[in-house]
Amino acid sequence: MKAESDTSAASAASNPSGIILPWSIRLCLGMAFIWASWHKIFAPDQFALILYGYGIFPADSINLLAIGVPFVELFAGICLILGIYKRSALMLINAMLLSFILVIGFNLIRGHQFDCGCFSLGDTKGAGSALWLLIRDLIMLGAGLFLWGRFRKTA
Repeated sequence: MKAESDTSAASAASNPSGIILPWSIRLCLGMAFIWASWHKIFAPDQFALILYGYGIFPADSINLLAIGVPFVELFAGICLILGIYKRSALMLINAMLLSFILVIGFNLIRGHQFDCGCFSLGDTKGAGSALWLLIRDLIMLGAGLFLWGRFRKTA
């Protein structure tokens, strides 16, 4: 067991990109989720209106989602950056990204206009904007899956 950890430490020391790339991705994903949560935490009523605008959530769940999701985003981002329960944080982030992709994709397919509410509570309606959101979230999910593979190897 000790020989394996010595080998992986020596490998990491001889290949700095093996440390820098995963750390950079952790930092970017974590900061993105912290940033995305900030305005939602301080304006849950506006975020609730955005969730209602998606037209897919039951009315009884909208307030709970508007209050809960931003805190999950915040804590998952912080934990991913600090390395506290980083696999659990990454699992939450990847699950949220997958759900965002499904919700955005569903609304794109049905031609529904909506405000994302991702990084601001402003107007981001339109098919072009929604397609960009979908692509961005797919890229972020790809980065999260890359990290998941790295975390599984080191766990």
